Amino acid sequence: MDVTPLVAKDRQVIESYGASGFRVSGHFYDGAILVLPQSTQSLSVAALADLTAATLAPVIDTGIQILLLGCGRHMLPVPQALRQELRAHGVVIDAMDTGAACRTYNVLLAEDRRVAAALLPAR
Repeated sequence: MDVTPLVAKDRQVIESYGASGFRVSGHFYDGAILVLPQSTQSLSVAALADLTAATLAPVIDTGIQILLLGCGRHMLPVPQALRQELRAHGVVIDAMDTGAACRTYNVLLAEDRRVAAALLPAR
């Protein structure tokens, strides 16, 4: 029995993750990334503290409602100012370890939810 979620071909699916980067829809990305339903881009951040509203600007005003934040090997709290700024634009941010964020993103994408993921490598 195939349990792979059905996802439209034009969607970005997270295939794997590790200590150095991610494989998304057949392409490898070294370091942190931002995955939107139809595009993936590298992020110039090394740690959660480096994330700002400006870094996450591609999520704002795009219809994204949920931003999953993969914090690495362990979940970390999201700075309150960042949480509030995203919330002001209608985006709810949910922090978790990177593995959980990757899996949750794929499930929500398969459900056709308006989701994105900002992911730090699982170091």
